[in-house]
Amino acid sequence: MLMLPAFRSDSRVRLVAACAPREASRRAFQAEFGGRVYENVEGLCADPEVEAVYIATPHQMHADHAVAAAAAGKHILLDKPLAVEMADGRRIVEAAEKAGVDVIVGPSHSFDRPVQQAGDLIRSGELGRVRMIQAFNYTDFLYRPRRPEELRTNEGGGVIFSQGVHQIDVVRFLAGGVGTRLAAMTGAWDPDRPTEGAYSALMSFQNGCFATFTYSGYAHFDSDIWMDGIGELGQRKSPQGYGAARRTLATVLDAQQEAALKTTRTYGAGDAPKPADQYEHFGPIVVLCDRGDIRLVPSGLHVYGDFEQKFVPAPTFETARTEVIDALVQTVRHGHPAVQSARWGLASLEACHAIIRSAETGTFVDLVEQVPV
Repeated sequence: MLMLPAFRSDSRVRLVAACAPREASRRAFQAEFGGRVYENVEGLCADPEVEAVYIATPHQMHADHAVAAAAAGKHILLDKPLAVEMADGRRIVEAAEKAGVDVIVGPSHSFDRPVQQAGDLIRSGELGRVRMIQAFNYTDFLYRPRRPEELRTNEGGGVIFSQGVHQIDVVRFLAGGVGTRLAAMTGAWDPDRPTEGAYSALMSFQNGCFATFTYSGYAHFDSDIWMDGIGELGQRKSPQGYGAARRTLATVLDAQQEAALKTTRTYGAGDAPKPADQYEHFGPIVVLCDRGDIRLVPSGLHVYGDFEQKFVPAPTFETARTEVIDALVQTVRHGHPAVQSARWGLASLEACHAIIRSAETGTFVDLVEQVPV
């Protein structure tokens, strides 16, 4: 649903086939895009016209679907996280490398244009070495409609695999990629939503940088107020929307009804959110360097130097998630793989597991699967 604006508007990609278990989704795809529809992944992957497969299935299904696509020789755009279990993540890496296909793990917020801008500025050397990064986000994520498995940690539920991976990707992208150790605490504070709803972590990097990142999906405070009033998906937020998620959830009688409510947000049952007019973001991020600091906002970068400050605007916004299509075209057409590869996704998944393990043990966790930008 969230990729629809990019798919609909970008002439560089064409949707020629789809696979979905819901007949309503298959009918809607044919009505809008034409092409062929399949009830099973194997049929889709065998389609000779398909060059790349976008996998947007629930987290726990990613490995089987990605391995099937790789075996069929298809390039893969795979929704974050790479998988739930590390073993499944390694299966995807091995299958892609054996088949000689590329995997792009995303959309994640490391694709956001201001994040890419900040990465370019950091790697230009203009501000010297990165020393510290702070990232934080406060949302009502845990109170939006969820399927039952989205509230079970072992199936990828909770905020760490769905939300934390965004923050991890962004921080790793800005810090050079190679984390070394991580310590964290987590919060599971609502017995009716029995999974992690909050965390705070400290991560060190090979280049000497360290980063703190915090997320709460229980929040009453909405940190988008610090992002010029722009929501995560690039739409301006109305104050009248405050508390809407909790109010809606209060009307739900049971898990089955909640899952049905979640289904109304799927393709064929509704339409994508209202169009964005700004780049997406994942909460306030500040990067501290030797000769200046960078604060990311949806419209660009605030740069604070030794003696002056300036605003560096992002390129003119056109359509949400165009950056993901850019990466797909560069990978498939020009042979320039994205930073967010399968091995990159495995490194971010490792950090997700490290948050959980560190919170359980009260110790630092060493990171061994990390890769550089």
